[in-house]
Amino acid sequence: MTGSSGRTKRKIRWSKLYSFACLRPVTAEHDPSQQLLGQPGFSRVVFCNEPLQHKAKPYKYPKNYVSTTKYNVVTFLPKALFEQFRRVANLYFLLAAVLSITSLAPFTPTSLIAPLVFVVGVSMIKEAVEDWHRFLQDLNVNSRTVKAHVGDGKFIDRSWKQLSVGDVVKVNKNEYFPSDLLLLSSSYEDGICYVETMNLDGETNLKVKRCSEATLGLINDQAFGLFSATVRCEDPNPHLYTFVGNLELKNVSFPLCPATLLLRDSKLRNTDYIYGVVIFSGPDTKAVRNSTRSPSKRSRIERKMDLVIYLLFTMLLLISLVTASGFARFLKSEMVKWWYLSLEDDPFFNPSKPEVSGFLQFIRALILYGYLIPISLYVSIEVVKVLQAMLINKDIELYDEVTRKSVQTRTSNLNEELGQVGMILSDKTGTLTCNQMEFRKCSIAGISYGGDINEIDRAASKRMNVDVESYRFSTDEFETASQSGEMFEFSVGDISTEKAVQGGQRHMQNSSAENSRISYVEEEAVIKGFNFRDDRLLNKKWIYRSNLSDVTMFFRVMALCHTGIPVEEDDQTHKLKYEAESPEEVSFLIAAQEFGFQFFQRSQSVMFLREFDPSTGNEVERKYKLLNLLEFCSARKRMSVIVSNEEGQIFLLCKGADNIIFDRLAENGRTYQQATTLHLSNYAEDGFRTLAFAYRKLEVTEYEQWNSIFKVAKTTIGPEREEILEKASEMIEKDLILLGVAAVEDKLQKGVPECIDKLAQAGIKIWLLTGDKKETAINIGFACSLLRQDMKQFHLSLGRETATTNQLKAMKKDILNQLESFHKVKSEEGNEDAPLALVVDGKALEIALRSDVKDQFLPLAVNCASVICCRVSPKQKALITRLVKEHTGRTTLAIGDGANDVGMIQEADIGVGISGMEGMQAVMASDISLPQFHFLGRLLIVHGHWCYKRISKMILYFVYKNIAFGLTLFYYELYTRFAGEVLYDDWYMALFNVILTSLPVISLGVLEQDVSSEVCLQFPALYQQGQKNIYFTWKRILGWILNGVVASLVIFLSNIYTLSPKAFQKNGAVADITHLGAMTYTCIIWTVNCQIALIINHFTWIQHLFIWGSILIWYVFLLIYGALPPAYSQRGFRVLIEALGPAPLYWTVTLFVVVVSLLPYFIHIIIQRSFYPLDDHVIQEMKYFRKDVADNQMWERERSNSIKMTQIGFSARVDARIRFLKEHLHQKKQLIYRSVTSSPIFKSLTSSPA
Repeated sequence: MTGSSGRTKRKIRWSKLYSFACLRPVTAEHDPSQQLLGQPGFSRVVFCNEPLQHKAKPYKYPKNYVSTTKYNVVTFLPKALFEQFRRVANLYFLLAAVLSITSLAPFTPTSLIAPLVFVVGVSMIKEAVEDWHRFLQDLNVNSRTVKAHVGDGKFIDRSWKQLSVGDVVKVNKNEYFPSDLLLLSSSYEDGICYVETMNLDGETNLKVKRCSEATLGLINDQAFGLFSATVRCEDPNPHLYTFVGNLELKNVSFPLCPATLLLRDSKLRNTDYIYGVVIFSGPDTKAVRNSTRSPSKRSRIERKMDLVIYLLFTMLLLISLVTASGFARFLKSEMVKWWYLSLEDDPFFNPSKPEVSGFLQFIRALILYGYLIPISLYVSIEVVKVLQAMLINKDIELYDEVTRKSVQTRTSNLNEELGQVGMILSDKTGTLTCNQMEFRKCSIAGISYGGDINEIDRAASKRMNVDVESYRFSTDEFETASQSGEMFEFSVGDISTEKAVQGGQRHMQNSSAENSRISYVEEEAVIKGFNFRDDRLLNKKWIYRSNLSDVTMFFRVMALCHTGIPVEEDDQTHKLKYEAESPEEVSFLIAAQEFGFQFFQRSQSVMFLREFDPSTGNEVERKYKLLNLLEFCSARKRMSVIVSNEEGQIFLLCKGADNIIFDRLAENGRTYQQATTLHLSNYAEDGFRTLAFAYRKLEVTEYEQWNSIFKVAKTTIGPEREEILEKASEMIEKDLILLGVAAVEDKLQKGVPECIDKLAQAGIKIWLLTGDKKETAINIGFACSLLRQDMKQFHLSLGRETATTNQLKAMKKDILNQLESFHKVKSEEGNEDAPLALVVDGKALEIALRSDVKDQFLPLAVNCASVICCRVSPKQKALITRLVKEHTGRTTLAIGDGANDVGMIQEADIGVGISGMEGMQAVMASDISLPQFHFLGRLLIVHGHWCYKRISKMILYFVYKNIAFGLTLFYYELYTRFAGEVLYDDWYMALFNVILTSLPVISLGVLEQDVSSEVCLQFPALYQQGQKNIYFTWKRILGWILNGVVASLVIFLSNIYTLSPKAFQKNGAVADITHLGAMTYTCIIWTVNCQIALIINHFTWIQHLFIWGSILIWYVFLLIYGALPPAYSQRGFRVLIEALGPAPLYWTVTLFVVVVSLLPYFIHIIIQRSFYPLDDHVIQEMKYFRKDVADNQMWERERSNSIKMTQIGFSARVDARIRFLKEHLHQKKQLIYRSVTSSPIFKSLTSSPA
């Protein structure tokens, strides 16, 4: 296959075969963009094979190192500190820490500075660890190796990051390009190569690239020993589809175009190797220019938490103002009489300057009551989120055994945001699909093969207890009488096959719940690209068909009309593998091979087939001379080859979009059009891609006359070349005879339809954003149940005339007129709940997203059940994500797998990257990575739901406990008439948030579950609690603040009025501030820890240990602290052993206070669960009373009631199908009834006398 030069010796010069612009040579005189070189924006100079010249200015360019980290060694400290002190609580405590070193502070400096350092330090360490993981992923990409030229024709392995502009590299098949390269030569003789750009634009079709004629002679490594050239081109920019430059070689200038540029993150396919020179490196590459820096994202709850902190700070200012005002008034009216205390010497108690003393008291109060602001809340949330992320990462249900990868939370800041997602914007290729095509069905001569029952019909059949396939046959009014016999054979055969399949499936572990797109066969398909089951065609049985000539020609078109190449043969089976521009062509070639038409060789002008001859029953080799190739492109939507067989007969074989082919049929070529149209509709509903096959026999004189015209068109140079070529192709691509259609399945990833169904039931809207063409996007929309057959579709696209004029004003008017008509149709719909879908083309989307049009576009799009945007650029993905986020106010999640999805991922509130594919650009830019799309369901519906509730409860509880604790200090100030004495010991104050109440709240945030994961998935509607944010409303926030106020009042008043009027001990000693402080503090510790026990729904031994252990630690601390010498323990010396412990009043008051303090909350939850229960309350009680086991019907009824009436998803499609079938069954019954009642026999029976 290869010669000594290492170049592929297939004798195929593709540039001679292709007709249209993809391989047209660029000449400077016909390319006006060449005149821009040297001007601003077009000033880059690259010295090929001389990278040392780019080490110094003015030609010094960046290295090829790419970074996605937020920090580096220099910027970490200032940036991380800025992030921390953006939080108002941290800023407040920084001020308090500064004031603590003055005489104003009621506490020692250590008690304020140490918690602040701890909180900020832990948060910064977390940021550093997460950024370190990003750095490691960057290192993995930057450490990939490529063959680089080091001189004398020698190539060695060099890491990507070591490459620089001017380096010549050799990239082998299936490798990624390390930077933007100028193609110099390839393994093909005419210097072309195939490139997969899925990571950049989402398109699955391979792109053809071609080097300049000047470098075709660089055929091997040694040729680069003396190679030297200069490239002058455009400056770095983000435009993926443009490139302007020229190559100066041996004092001759050769123009360059986009077809000569190989972009970073694209992959070399179907080509053994290429040589290229680095033009743009690292941050200058077009892929990186299309991305943005990782933004700092904060969840909605965290932003709302800042408002709660502002509220608490307002409360702090208010009670500090009350304290200062009351103190100044008391100082002026009462303390002035206390002359014996010599207060004039103390600035805090100077009666002659009450305003100054009041202000100083205000500052002191701000520090004293600072415990109203929960400083440990932020660090506790940081710790909890990290632990939550660890649990998510370790979830065995989120592990993919195929790729051996699991979910990775790259940032834990957004855990609770996962429980509030309202919109999902998803890429298609590699995200929903596997980019693998399988031949599934075909319609030949008006007869459908491959079975016709799909998952929707199967589910509807089961629920209705009817045979949908038989029903389809009996209601089919489109078949001709001559075909009815074969159609009946098809129906009965497929029904029996279906029953056998369903019987065989009982022994299979994975049922339809796993993947509705998996083929229902007894054995998994062993032939990659071929998943077809129909005994009428397989095993050469097609030779018995009545329309044998049409069947034979259908398979021949499939085997000849392509640009594929056979690359490998299995020695045992003698089956070939193929490579082609698109995966559809590969699946067609494999299918043709299975049916007995094996394409096994091609040269520049001849194609060879091994055909099964029906007349002899033997396999024969036939050669077909390839006369012309009219290749496929998005504008033509068809492909044709003109071949002559061994008898000299000339045929035009054509395949393309059904509407394009149908428009070009001859009058005698429409025999099967009606039946084929019906099959196309069924295939489209199944989500299959379809191509129509047709042919035409040409007379020799007609062909020669046309070929002379075509040759002239092909050699035309200038802007009119495309138009002339198209006119020439129109002359020959007409009067076709329809053979049928083929349906291929763009395989969805495992579990995608089921996942989308769950997400739809959870109330989440899903938009599909793809770079693929409209037809492909719509097919996938049906496949994954984003579209359904009864859904009214709005197609927003520019008219052909408007698009060709390219005038902005006209395009705006066109789009606005369409939007107005859509709004009118929508308002005229009688049923407001009627499902609507919007399909938008990329060019139309560009106009629709403009500032003066988007206000009409977005309301319509948001109100549609499904939105599909096709031909979308990476920038458009990011823009529409931002506009949807701003317009709806909902939490948006973007998910993709390629570099073209990076902008969208970074713009969304939550960015998810798919790590299953080889490209890691989306993963490195994401907040969370998943191995496959279907894991998103469990991530959101289970973990997102849990995390939202955990964080919400945690914040509310923090507010409660800090108010309950902090207000007792304020009450004591009022009680003592602003004496300035602190009720609690400094150590009590320091331990409250750090030790005695921290562990229970962390266990709440990490382990709490309102319902189990299984119940979450059974009741997806529970997820809507997060979307509606019912657990973190201002009503709940104010309710918990009120609960804290009530608890603080009960605790303080119970203690103060119990201890004040009578003796505390048997010897008649009364309680002092030490006893009062310790008793009050004990009641607080008991109350807040018992309160959290009432909040928790899901107890483990960890919660019990932390809650009751925290209370025990308080008593242990009192023992140890009291045992220290008085110099250290001060007023806490032996307070538990000698004073509190022996006093029965101490234990009685503690019990009484805890019961009374918790009584309001206890009454509240009784009333709520009895009269106003939430969904989770009902499910919890059903699980508690085992209704899911004892009363399964009740459990299933509640489950059905909880499922939201959705307009998309598998369940919605099944419901719509059942409604359709019931309606048509009813019509059929009426038709039968009318037929019977109008028959002469019935009339004679009814009219005859009794």
